[in-house]
This record gives sequence, C-alpha cells and structure tokens, in this order.
Amino acid sequence: MITCFIRYQIDPFKQDAFAEYGKAWGQVIPRNGADLIGYFAPHEGSLTTACGIYNIDNLAAYEAYRKSLAADPLAQVNLDFARRERFILQEDRIFLKNISLPHAPRISP
Repeated sequence: MITCFIRYQIDPFKQDAFAEYGKAWGQVIPRNGADLIGYFAPHEGSLTTACGIYNIDNLAAYEAYRKSLAADPLAQVNLDFARRERFILQEDRIFLKNISLPHAPRISP
C-alpha cells in the first residue's frame, strides 16, 4: 500500500472554490479505484496550504487509476473548473509508505 500526498498552494481568496474542488474529488477518486483519506483546506495558520490524501495498492494500480480518471467525465469537469478559476497556484505530489504499522491501540484519557 502506498499513500499519495498532494500538497496544494492555493489562492487564499478562493478557498470556497478549492472546497468545491475537494468535494468533487470525494466522489471521483473512490469510484476510480483509490481509497480517499480526504481533501483538507486551510483552517488555522497558513491560508494557502491545502492537501489531498489517498491510498492505492501499488504504482501499477496507480497507473490504472490515472487512466480511469482520464476517462471520467466528472474528473474532467473538476480539472477544467480548477484551470478556469485558477485557485491552485502550485501542486506537488509525493508517494509515501507507512513505516509505523502496526499501530498500538489508542488509549483514552
């Protein structure tokens, strides 16, 4: 299992547009084969840093997922929306592996 972490630098005056963009991915990503953890918008601190995080089985599954996204009409609408509205100033994508598994159970206070 690998985790795709997408870091966005967004226009701080267009956070509502980014929220709409993230909500759409909430529908698109799972139906195209990835396990979406979530899209996260600024809350406190930086007003320009946002992210999207999802898990996928491996890089081969990622390639199949990307092909599926390219054919998904809602994915294309969402990407066109981002290009038209220009709320994403920069996007960086990295792939991570979880090295802390298995986790200990959480202890309640």
